[in-house]
Amino acid sequence: MTSFTRRGFIASASTVFAGSLVGLKASFAQSTYPSRPITLICPWGAGGGTDATARIIAQVLEQKLGQPVNVVNRTGGNGVVGHTAISTAPPDGYTIGLLTVEIAMMHWQGMTELTPRSYTPLSLMNVDAPAIQVKADSPYKNIKELADAIKAAPPGKLKASGTGQGGIWHLALVGWLQSLGLPPNHVAWVPSNGAAPGMQDLAAGGIDIVPCSLPEARPMIDAGRAKSLAILASERNPQFPNVPTLDEQMGPHKSVGVWRGIAGPKGLPADIQDKLTAALKEVYASKEYTDFMSGRGFGIKWAERAEFGQFMDESDRQMGEAMKAAGLAKT
Repeated sequence: MTSFTRRGFIASASTVFAGSLVGLKASFAQSTYPSRPITLICPWGAGGGTDATARIIAQVLEQKLGQPVNVVNRTGGNGVVGHTAISTAPPDGYTIGLLTVEIAMMHWQGMTELTPRSYTPLSLMNVDAPAIQVKADSPYKNIKELADAIKAAPPGKLKASGTGQGGIWHLALVGWLQSLGLPPNHVAWVPSNGAAPGMQDLAAGGIDIVPCSLPEARPMIDAGRAKSLAILASERNPQFPNVPTLDEQMGPHKSVGVWRGIAGPKGLPADIQDKLTAALKEVYASKEYTDFMSGRGFGIKWAERAEFGQFMDESDRQMGEAMKAAGLAKT
């Protein structure tokens, strides 16, 4: 009986000790996050602006966290595939992603049920406002002259391009036309595969206007084949100091633009949010990140967690209004 009791005691003690080790191990793993490589999902293809932004963030972030941060491009469905992969990842901090403005657009088009509320927002990293480009030898000297010409032209005579139908730059144009008291189709939209082919068409004389970011327009501007009349923002882009704002020339104007920010799936633990947000703030303030972004003319803007969530909610509202006005919303 004594022997049995001793064996039973030893077995019970071993069980308790093993359980304590498991709990200690779990606690230690949590306190030392991250203890293994992190995946950063990019919803767009390699070589583009979003991919470049994701890779510079990953490069500096792994220095701050002490673990590899691997960028994985999950493309398809006009951004739906990658954004879905971010939202459905395990909420353990080992899969995060770079959300883009399209998450505030896709559900309005009936492409997905995902919205900005489908994620744990961590940090806004980049915002780029649209600018209005015309051909270099265009007669318009400023944005007001172009606005007057648009108002005087018959509907559909002037043509614009820079993205697909209902894309971000199309919506930027729609918003501007509405501010001028014009219907969204007063300037005909010619769909394209992006700003680069749109700018090429502009330089060739096939279209009249390209609303897109200044970094995207830069190659044609530097080549002397296009000029930018205004940036639709409250402040000038420091990399393009000679391009005035629309506000300066025609008064205050709210416009949609592109943005990128880091988020995880819903349910990300608060301590992991703390660790990631602190590290991302160091990335944002680093010389590597600021030099990389400014060297390409990309705008940088910081907002963390709740503030980033509010920013996305406002973007979602603006996109919904613009898409409904253009007859592009399906929900």
